Amino acid sequence: MATAPEQAVATETKPILVLGLGNILLRDEGVGVRVVEALEAAGVPDTVELCDGGTFSFDLLDVLANRRRVIVVDAVNGPFAPGTVVRLTPDELADASGDKLSVHDFGLIDTLTAAARLGVSPQEVVIVGVQPWEVAWGVEMTGAMRQLVPAIVDQVRLEIEADARMS
Repeated sequence: MATAPEQAVATETKPILVLGLGNILLRDEGVGVRVVEALEAAGVPDTVELCDGGTFSFDLLDVLANRRRVIVVDAVNGPFAPGTVVRLTPDELADASGDKLSVHDFGLIDTLTAAARLGVSPQEVVIVGVQPWEVAWGVEMTGAMRQLVPAIVDQVRLEIEADARMS
């Protein structure tokens, strides 16, 4: 006797998405993923979904769609000292004088543009960027970046709390 396939259980999309980007095989470049892992271990409010976005692609369009707020955490490549944490908007990321601040910004901006054209844009997107010390082959972040992760987690928590105050 054949059994009926299990029905997919629909889950409600949470209003806030924390999207960690990065390649964990390139040391400090994986900081976004590591911050999401730290938030997962510490716990977040029920209104927040955590996502390891890896090296990002258009596949994440559905993940971003129709959110109230998306907080992206990623390594940046800007005119900053290593360990500098910056808060950017997508417009600031796109207007970075033609210089890419992130290896993922092209995909992120393109995906946000596609979301807008499809009418499924997140209401707000914030990028928490971190200037890495070292981007080279290796699965461990530098000690300095590991020490910075709690401060980045705190900044992401502030972004989550800011959303709660605005809604």
